[in-house]
Amino acid sequence: MSGGVRIVHLADTPGASATLARWFEDEWAPWYGPEGPGDAARDLALCRHRDELPICLVALGAGDQVMGTVALKSESVGADQHPGPWLAAFLVDNEHRRRGVGTALVEAIEAEARRLGFAAVHTSVENGGTMFERRGWRAVGTAQSLRGGVVVYRRDLGEGASPA
Repeated sequence: MSGGVRIVHLADTPGASATLARWFEDEWAPWYGPEGPGDAARDLALCRHRDELPICLVALGAGDQVMGTVALKSESVGADQHPGPWLAAFLVDNEHRRRGVGTALVEAIEAEARRLGFAAVHTSVENGGTMFERRGWRAVGTAQSLRGGVVVYRRDLGEGASPA
Protein backbone atom coordinates (compact mmCIF):
# COMPACT_ATOMS: atom_id res chain seq x y z
CA MET A 1 0.00 0.00 0.00
CA SER A 2 1.19 3.51 -0.68
CA GLY A 3 2.78 5.20 2.33
CA GLY A 4 0.87 7.45 4.67
CA VAL A 5 -2.56 5.86 4.27
CA ARG A 6 -4.71 6.20 7.38
CA ILE A 7 -8.04 4.49 8.04
CA VAL A 8 -10.34 6.63 10.18
CA HIS A 9 -13.99 6.70 11.19
CA LEU A 10 -16.15 9.01 9.06
CA ALA A 11 -17.11 10.66 12.36
CA ASP A 12 -13.49 11.85 12.62
CA THR A 13 -13.35 13.28 9.09
CA PRO A 14 -16.80 14.71 8.31
CA GLY A 15 -15.35 16.75 5.44
CA ALA A 16 -15.01 13.51 3.47
CA SER A 17 -18.80 13.14 3.23
CA ALA A 18 -19.24 15.46 0.23
CA THR A 19 -16.61 13.57 -1.80
CA LEU A 20 -18.07 10.20 -0.80
CA ALA A 21 -21.62 11.30 -1.66
CA ARG A 22 -20.48 12.22 -5.19
CA TRP A 23 -18.69 8.89 -5.53
CA PHE A 24 -21.78 6.97 -4.35
CA GLU A 25 -24.02 8.83 -6.80
CA ASP A 26 -21.66 7.94 -9.66
CA GLU A 27 -20.91 4.34 -8.66
CA TRP A 28 -24.40 3.29 -7.58
CA ALA A 29 -26.51 5.47 -9.89
CA PRO A 30 -29.54 3.11 -9.91
CA TRP A 31 -29.86 3.75 -6.15
CA TYR A 32 -28.22 7.13 -5.49
CA GLY A 33 -28.53 8.77 -8.91
CA PRO A 34 -31.17 11.37 -9.84
CA GLU A 35 -33.80 8.70 -10.59
CA GLY A 36 -32.93 6.44 -7.66
CA PRO A 37 -34.63 6.24 -4.27
CA GLY A 38 -31.44 6.62 -2.21
CA ASP A 39 -29.93 9.70 -0.60
CA ALA A 40 -26.13 9.36 -0.37
CA ALA A 41 -25.62 12.37 1.93
CA ARG A 42 -28.28 11.11 4.34
CA ASP A 43 -26.91 7.56 4.35
CA LEU A 44 -23.40 8.85 5.06
CA ALA A 45 -24.71 11.05 7.89
CA LEU A 46 -26.27 7.95 9.46
CA CYS A 47 -22.88 6.15 9.35
CA ARG A 48 -21.06 8.49 11.72
CA HIS A 49 -20.97 6.03 14.60
CA ARG A 50 -17.99 4.44 16.32
CA ASP A 51 -19.62 1.85 18.55
CA GLU A 52 -22.85 0.84 16.82
CA LEU A 53 -24.00 0.11 13.30
CA PRO A 54 -23.84 1.63 10.80
CA ILE A 55 -20.14 2.54 10.89
CA CYS A 56 -18.23 4.06 7.98
CA LEU A 57 -14.45 4.05 7.62
CA VAL A 58 -12.47 6.26 5.25
CA ALA A 59 -8.99 5.75 3.79
CA LEU A 60 -7.06 9.01 3.76
CA GLY A 61 -3.79 9.79 2.01
CA ALA A 62 -1.45 12.76 2.05
CA GLY A 63 -3.21 16.01 2.84
CA ASP A 64 -6.24 14.00 3.99
CA GLN A 65 -7.07 13.10 0.39
CA VAL A 66 -10.01 10.68 0.37
CA MET A 67 -8.88 7.40 -1.22
CA GLY A 68 -11.71 5.01 -0.38
CA THR A 69 -14.40 3.96 2.04
CA VAL A 70 -16.22 0.97 3.51
CA ALA A 71 -19.12 0.57 5.92
CA LEU A 72 -20.34 -2.00 8.40
CA LYS A 73 -24.14 -2.08 8.29
CA SER A 74 -26.93 -4.26 9.61
CA GLU A 75 -28.11 -5.13 6.10
CA SER A 76 -27.25 -4.99 2.42
CA VAL A 77 -28.06 -6.85 -0.79
CA GLY A 78 -28.61 -10.46 0.29
CA ALA A 79 -29.52 -9.71 3.91
CA ASP A 80 -32.89 -11.36 3.40
CA GLN A 81 -31.05 -14.71 3.13
CA HIS A 82 -28.11 -14.10 5.50
CA PRO A 83 -28.23 -12.17 8.78
CA GLY A 84 -25.73 -9.30 9.10
CA PRO A 85 -23.62 -7.44 9.82
CA TRP A 86 -22.61 -6.51 6.29
CA LEU A 87 -19.52 -5.00 4.75
CA ALA A 88 -21.11 -2.51 2.35
CA ALA A 89 -20.47 0.76 0.52
CA PHE A 90 -16.97 -0.49 -0.36
CA LEU A 91 -15.37 1.84 -2.85
CA VAL A 92 -11.81 2.88 -3.72
CA ASP A 93 -11.14 5.84 -6.00
CA ASN A 94 -9.90 4.72 -9.43
CA GLU A 95 -6.48 6.31 -9.04
CA HIS A 96 -5.83 4.40 -5.80
CA ARG A 97 -6.96 0.93 -6.88
CA ARG A 98 -4.52 -1.98 -6.92
CA ARG A 99 -2.35 -0.28 -4.30
CA GLY A 100 -3.59 -2.06 -1.18
CA VAL A 101 -6.13 0.57 -0.14
CA GLY A 102 -9.08 -1.81 -0.59
CA THR A 103 -7.37 -4.57 1.37
CA ALA A 104 -6.58 -2.12 4.18
CA LEU A 105 -10.24 -1.04 4.29
CA VAL A 106 -11.49 -4.64 4.39
CA GLU A 107 -9.01 -5.52 7.17
CA ALA A 108 -10.13 -2.46 9.14
CA ILE A 109 -13.84 -3.27 8.82
CA GLU A 110 -13.18 -6.88 9.85
CA ALA A 111 -11.39 -5.51 12.93
CA GLU A 112 -14.35 -3.23 13.67
CA ALA A 113 -16.75 -6.18 13.43
CA ARG A 114 -14.56 -8.20 15.82
CA ARG A 115 -14.31 -5.25 18.22
CA LEU A 116 -18.09 -5.03 18.28
CA GLY A 117 -18.33 -8.76 19.07
CA PHE A 118 -19.60 -10.15 15.79
CA ALA A 119 -18.62 -13.72 14.88
CA ALA A 120 -18.99 -13.21 11.13
CA VAL A 121 -19.62 -10.58 8.49
CA HIS A 122 -21.16 -10.81 5.01
CA THR A 123 -20.73 -8.85 1.81
CA SER A 124 -22.17 -8.98 -1.68
CA VAL A 125 -20.04 -8.23 -4.73
CA GLU A 126 -20.62 -7.91 -8.46
CA ASN A 127 -16.98 -8.61 -9.21
CA GLY A 128 -13.69 -8.61 -7.32
CA GLY A 129 -14.45 -11.62 -5.19
CA THR A 130 -10.88 -12.85 -5.55
CA MET A 131 -9.59 -10.30 -3.03
CA PHE A 132 -12.19 -11.46 -0.52
CA GLU A 133 -11.38 -15.13 -1.16
CA ARG A 134 -7.68 -14.45 -0.52
CA ARG A 135 -8.66 -13.01 2.86
CA GLY A 136 -10.63 -16.11 3.87
CA TRP A 137 -14.12 -15.08 2.80
CA ARG A 138 -16.20 -17.88 1.28
CA ALA A 139 -19.08 -17.69 -1.18
CA VAL A 140 -22.36 -18.66 0.50
CA GLY A 141 -24.96 -17.68 -2.07
CA THR A 142 -26.18 -15.21 -4.65
CA ALA A 143 -28.61 -12.32 -4.68
CA GLN A 144 -29.99 -9.70 -7.06
CA SER A 145 -29.10 -6.02 -6.85
CA LEU A 146 -30.53 -3.18 -8.92
CA ARG A 147 -27.62 -3.75 -11.32
CA GLY A 148 -27.89 -7.54 -11.56
CA GLY A 149 -26.58 -10.63 -9.85
CA VAL A 150 -24.09 -10.56 -6.98
CA VAL A 151 -22.19 -13.21 -5.05
CA VAL A 152 -22.69 -13.22 -1.27
CA TYR A 153 -19.57 -13.91 0.81
CA ARG A 154 -19.15 -14.65 4.51
CA ARG A 155 -16.07 -14.14 6.67
CA ASP A 156 -15.91 -15.98 9.98
CA LEU A 157 -14.07 -13.75 12.43
CA GLY A 158 -12.88 -16.26 15.00
CA GLU A 159 -13.62 -17.35 18.53
CA GLY A 160 -14.83 -15.13 21.32
CA ALA A 161 -17.34 -13.18 19.27
CA SER A 162 -21.10 -13.38 19.48
CA PRO A 163 -23.04 -14.98 16.61
CA ALA A 164 -23.79 -12.67 13.70
